[in-house]
Amino acid sequence: MARHVYACPLRWADMDAYGHVNNVVFLRYLEEARIDFLFRPDKDFQQGSVVARHEIDYKRQLVHRHAPVAIELWVTRIRAASFTLAYEVKDEDVVYVRASTVIVPFDFEAQRPRRITAEEKEFLQEYRDDSDPEALAA
Repeated sequence: MARHVYACPLRWADMDAYGHVNNVVFLRYLEEARIDFLFRPDKDFQQGSVVARHEIDYKRQLVHRHAPVAIELWVTRIRAASFTLAYEVKDEDVVYVRASTVIVPFDFEAQRPRRITAEEKEFLQEYRDDSDPEALAA
């Protein structure tokens, strides 16, 4: 099982009045990691997808710094017309956030959800790990 790792830069605008990354900003961090994972030149969801659900478990405050934070991403569930991604926003020894997102492949031309293609399923299977009891199951 592989995990996709995204080095997410922290920005001054991400901070709240207390000097740590605002909780709402983590949704954008997850989006950046998800886009980096799904939309690559060699593998992507060309037909599009939409988010059906997010679940976030905040573990520790992340204080702004110049170094990026790592976001590890993997697949926990694959269904006919949806899949679930799990994330950890972390440094080597500290987890700041655990989260999950349910993604629905979407046909924007027809304006309706669609089934996962065989190629997409094969790609997702490379990152599948449903054994982690700490991962949030959406």
